[in-house]
Order: sequence, then structure tokens, then C-alpha cells
Amino acid sequence: MPMLLWLLLLILSEQMDYNGTRASVPKAPRREQSGVAPKAVLLLDPPWSTAFKGEKVTLTCSGISQSPARRGTFWYRDEKLWEIQHNAIQIRESGNYQCKTRGSSLSDAVHVEFSHDSLILQASHPVFEGDNVTLRCQGKENEKAREKVYYKDGKQLPNSYNLDFITVNSVSRDNSKYHCTATCTILSIVSIKRNSKPLNIQVQELFLHPVLRVSSSTPIEGSPMTLICETQLSPQRPEVQLQFSFFRDSQTLGSGWSTSPELQIPAMWTEDSGSYWCETETVTHNIRKRSLTSQIRVQRVPVSNVNLEIQPTRGQLIEGENMVLICSVAQGSGTVTFSWHKEGRVRSLGRKTQRSLLAELHVLMVKESDAGRYYCAADNVHGPILSRWIQVTVRIPVSHPILTFRAPRVQALVGDLLELHCESLRGSPPILYRFYREDVTLGNSSATSGGGASFNLSLTAEHSGNYSCDADNGLGAQHSHGVSLRVTVPVSRPILTLRAPGAQAVVGDLLELHCESLRGSFPILYWFYHEDDTLGKSSAHSGGGASFNLSLTTEHSGNYSCEADNGLGAQRSEVVTFSVTAPSTQELPGTEQALPLRESRGWCSASSALLLLLLLCCTTPGPRGNQEDFLPLEHLVNPGDSNLIYSHIWSIQHTKENSANCPTMHQEHKELTVLYSELKKKYPDDSAGEARSRGRAHEDDEENYENMPRVLLASDH
Repeated sequence: MPMLLWLLLLILSEQMDYNGTRASVPKAPRREQSGVAPKAVLLLDPPWSTAFKGEKVTLTCSGISQSPARRGTFWYRDEKLWEIQHNAIQIRESGNYQCKTRGSSLSDAVHVEFSHDSLILQASHPVFEGDNVTLRCQGKENEKAREKVYYKDGKQLPNSYNLDFITVNSVSRDNSKYHCTATCTILSIVSIKRNSKPLNIQVQELFLHPVLRVSSSTPIEGSPMTLICETQLSPQRPEVQLQFSFFRDSQTLGSGWSTSPELQIPAMWTEDSGSYWCETETVTHNIRKRSLTSQIRVQRVPVSNVNLEIQPTRGQLIEGENMVLICSVAQGSGTVTFSWHKEGRVRSLGRKTQRSLLAELHVLMVKESDAGRYYCAADNVHGPILSRWIQVTVRIPVSHPILTFRAPRVQALVGDLLELHCESLRGSPPILYRFYREDVTLGNSSATSGGGASFNLSLTAEHSGNYSCDADNGLGAQHSHGVSLRVTVPVSRPILTLRAPGAQAVVGDLLELHCESLRGSFPILYWFYHEDDTLGKSSAHSGGGASFNLSLTTEHSGNYSCEADNGLGAQRSEVVTFSVTAPSTQELPGTEQALPLRESRGWCSASSALLLLLLLCCTTPGPRGNQEDFLPLEHLVNPGDSNLIYSHIWSIQHTKENSANCPTMHQEHKELTVLYSELKKKYPDDSAGEARSRGRAHEDDEENYENMPRVLLASDH
């Protein structure tokens, strides 16, 4: 009686969960349900599912960690609770055994057979799908078995003769039956051929048949969906790797086989409706299992709240920019057809059909004609829904303006009223025009419509120069080309200035007449007059006036004037009186006179040579002193002035001899007149050709010959 009471308390305690609540004793189900705890593992020792009657077999039950359970273990035989013991028990009776530990579900059933036969076929345990199994043909101890042969479904297995055991590769959960035959010797005298009973190898599932789980069986079109292929691998084969694949109506989804049991579908569409299932297999491809099919129907949502957006924002564009029309819907699923429309056009601007809640239409390089009102429409088979109207404005940048002058006459004069007109032929108003002279701002004017703008100037001489203008309507300023303006100024009354070498002009001096108008546009033509007789003219293309030169004679005394003219009216200077003084020479006793000779760039002219011949003609040979009347040519000296050459003349003592040689000496003179000529220097680097060239110009040299009176010196007497 005390023993029975203790057993009852043990049973009740083992049926309590960890929280102290009462737990029911589970019945042995036919298969494990998905989502429950992992199965317990039942092991045999010795590892054969068939034994001779009278032998013992030890059963061991392992939990999740595959370690023996230390607390009570539930043992079942033929699906009935048999007893509650520790993790290991010994059995002697045939039956289907199962076990369960706390934290695990029921193990797979293992059939243990205790046979009365003299010959049995044993199979190793445990065996899983795809495993290799060992078969052993065994006789009783008092019978010696030999010539063993193994069979599968009545057919002899190859290479199985006279072997104590054989290996069958990659078994499956089928109904194949195995048996063996052997010759047994009884009492070492009688030999009997025996057959074992047929044996079904107990092949356990390596993994459960997969179950397809879906996040929704009626997803909304366009929404994502997750597919999960659930299975459970036997805890006794944790090293086995599985892979998964998903299908819809015989079409493989995703990239095919994957080690992940999940498949993410970003968006479901109506055409994605159909039958779905999944498959699980080992990476060695020897075991494959398929789930049941699941029907999925995708639901479509009609479009609503259609909206049109313009970029740039507010529909304000500049000619040449790109415009983007964005049509969107707040709700809607599946394939949506978008279309864009412009007021006044029968045909749409464009259409797009796509699985999206928005679509874009690009209009490249908008023109002025693209301005107007726009709308868009969206439709996903339930009928088009229209957006509101949006106004688009296209502004045109100004073109390069053109600057023109408007004056009373072709040639602008001082005092004229000049209109500067600036106009851009293209550009959205209002346009601001600015006017410049030499990059200095003159003023500005705004035009609210076409026609440009103007700016007026009352011209002065300082208004000559380069003018330009620019136009700006806020979209970028444009500058015109420069236009030159020349304001013509009449000449002022010129001033005549006489410039002589000294304070008193004498015959032979070079006189410069300089005429200049302090105001007046160039070129200016200057005329020079002596007593109203025209002397000559000279043109000036810049400031400083013009000059005219005279080599003075006594006839050049008188009144001089000049006139300036630039085509806008001639102006005459005041008259300037000028007198030329004839030079006088003073007789200095005992001295010799040096006469200046004008310098030129060659040898003596013909007249000069004649003069020298005359002098030589009147010279007689004699001793130096009174006998020598003329210094040789090589004694001509240049006293530092590069423009003058002097001849050294000696006084002459008249005799009968030289008077005969020089007829002019027969005349009686009160004063001696000396003829002199402009002599030309001899330069060392002159060539013979240059000398001849200078000789041909003797006619011009003759104009430089002058007569100069000379008072006789005392030594001449």
C-alpha cells in the first residue's frame, strides 16, 4: 500500500509544469505538429530493432540537448502511457515504444521485435531518410548459420552472398521488405536451410514535410508579401543542411533554391494571384519534400486624389528650361495609366502605363507657346480620375539690345540734341535699359512694352566717344555692341606765331610760321599768307597746329596771317607784322674773316666749284704772307657746329701781275663783296654712288648761294 501511494505522488508531480499548474498527460499523436517543441530521441542498446526472445534491450530517452533526462520521463508503448521512469529502461516485450521529456515532444515510435525464430534479420537503429543502413542475418546461439544471402522484395541483393552483414545505401521511407536465408547446422550434424521473417526498416523522417506560411492570403495590390517554408530537422541530424524553393503555378519564384526558408516579394499585383507552394531538400539532393498548395488572391484598389505638380515650382519657367509634369495618386494599386493634357489641344501630351503611384513627363526646352493651363489623369481600369488645372508661365530673356543714334543731321555738331535709343527685339517686359558712355552710366529708362527706351543728350565736344546700352528683365542682362560717336567742333580763330633763330631776324635766317586753333575737330587744314599772298598750306591730324618755313630775304618783311578750316567754316588769324634786317659786317684790322658756309650732305656743288676756281685763278704762287691769298680747301674747319663749315679767307695785296690774271681787280672798289656757297661735308662712309646721286641735285644747291657784303680790312690795302 505505501508503495502504490508513492507511485501516485510521483505521477502527479511529474505532470505539473514549472509554474505549478496541472498538466495533462499527452496522448501519443501520429505525427508532430508544426510549431511545437522538438521531438525527443529514443535510442536502442544494442542498436538492433529485432532480438531473440529472452534477450533484453535498453531504451534511452534524450531531450532537446540530446542528453539523458534527469527527471521523470514518460514512456509509451503502443501509443499508451506505460510508466514514468528515469531516462533509461529495459524491455523484453515486442511493441512500438515512444518517450517524452519535459521541454520536448514525443519521439518517433520505434518498433522492437522479440522473435521466437531461429534465424532473424536485424537492422541498425536509428535510420533516417537517405542514410546507409546495416543489415545482419543472425541465427540462435545453438545453431550455426552459414551461406547467408540477403533479399529485397524477394530479389537477391547484389554482392550479398555469405556475408555476416551488408550495407544498404540511401534508404527511404517506402514499403520495401527485406529478408535473409542461411544454412543452419543443428548439433553439428543436421544442416537446415532457414528463412528469416520479412523486415520493414524503420526509416525516420530527416525533416518534416514543409508547410507554406504567407503573410496574407488576400494581399492588396502593390503591397509586399512574405512566404515562409516551415519544416523541422531531426535533432539527431543537426549537421544536415537544407535548402528551399518557392513556386507559383509551376513557375519558380525568386532566384530558385536558397538556404533561407523565407522569400520576400516587394509588391504583389493582380497577375500574381494563383497557387503557391514550397519545397525543401537536402543540399545533397537525395531527400526532397513538397508542401501543400495555398491559394492567394491579390486585391486591387481604385486610384484616388490625382494631383499634378509642375517643376520648377509654381509653373514659372524661363524659355529654354526643361519642364517636368508630375502626376501622382494618393491611393491606387496595380498598373496605372497616366496621361497629360494642355488646354486647347485635342491630343494628350503623353501617356505612361506603369506600376507606380506617380509618373513624370519631361518637356525639353520650353518655348513661349508652351505657356498655358495643364492637367493630368490616372486610371487603373476603374475609370480615369482628373487632377486640377495648373497655369504655366514662360518668360523670355532679353536678346542683345541694339543701340542707335538719332540726330538732326548726319554729322553730329556741338549743340545738337542727340537721342540714344536702345531696344531688345525679344524679351518679356518690363525691361530696364541702361545707357553708358565709355562704361560710365549716363542714365536708365524702363519699358513696360515693346519699342525700347531712349535717352537724350545736348551735345558738347566732350560727348565724343564710345556708347553702349544694356537690357535687363530680371533673367540676365544683355549688353549691346559699342557705337562710336564723333561730335564735330568748328575751328576757333587760329593764332599765328613767328619763330626766328634770334630776337632780330636777318637775311638768311630760317623763319618758322606756326598756326594753331585751340578748338576744332581734326583734320584741320592751315593756310599761310604774306600780304594776302598764299605761301603754302599744311594739314594737322592731331593737336599742335601746323608750321611753314621760310629762308629770309629782305623781301620777306611785311604782314603775315594764317587760316584754319575743318570743313565747318574757315577762321582767319590776326595779322602779324614782321621785318627782316640786312646783316652788316665790321672791319677788324689785322684779322682774317671766317665766312660761314651752309652745310649739306655731299661734296661742293658746281657753282661752289666755280667759285673756288675763280679764287684759285686770282692767286699767284709766292711765299706765305702777303703772297698767299687763299687758304687751301683742306684748311676748311668746323668749329664745333655740325651744321656750319667755315672758309678761312686771307686779304689780297694787289700787284700788276695778279691784276693781269684777275680782270676784276682792275675795277675800283670801296667795299669788297665776297661770294660764298653752301658746302657739303665729305663723310668717310659715302660711296661713289651716293656722291654721284648728290651731284645730280646741284640745281637745288644753287638756291642756297648768297652774296654777303664785306668791308675791306686794313690788311687788304
